[in-house]
Amino acid sequence: MENTTTESTTMPAFAPASRALRTLLPGVRDEHLTRPTPCERWTVRDLLVHLLGLTTAFRVGAEKGPDPAAAGPGDPATLDLDPDWRAQLPVRLDALVAAWREPAAWAGETAVGGVTLPAEVIGLFGLNELVVHGWDLARATGQPYDLDTRTVEAVHGLVVQQASSEGTPGLFGPSIPLPAGAATLDRLVGLTGRDPAWQS
Repeated sequence: MENTTTESTTMPAFAPASRALRTLLPGVRDEHLTRPTPCERWTVRDLLVHLLGLTTAFRVGAEKGPDPAAAGPGDPATLDLDPDWRAQLPVRLDALVAAWREPAAWAGETAVGGVTLPAEVIGLFGLNELVVHGWDLARATGQPYDLDTRTVEAVHGLVVQQASSEGTPGLFGPSIPLPAGAATLDRLVGLTGRDPAWQS
């Protein structure tokens, strides 16, 4: 897993996933906002609302602050999209990356979305959110998704323990099995219940 000079070998970096997601943002046009995404029932607008919320929630989780969504993340379809999202999301991504770069972020326990877990597990869930929803956004807007193998493998290691053929309530839909020779990113999204061949 990719690390900065201040991180231990057990701490995956958020920066590559953040860069991959930020690269997509200029290609998201206003007419894309009503498009469907691989996330069932979510439009691109809903996905952006969720990304704005999760970047804040997981940043606060790294800082061990009060959980801003203690009752759960809520349905993004019922929330407003910040009209300044194009400027706000990169700022929040930078703050998220900086927060999880601190070794203390990975120590002890923390809470995100009403769930308290070891911080190292919360960190991996946060990284999974960036990776998978970055893929969602790329597919929904017809863009390539360029993410390094180390980051994908770090997230795959978490998801393979959580996914099931029946689905994981609150996390993933029923997993879609793929051959062992399939690309790691395809196997990852398949485990979350997404069809790697999905197109808008």
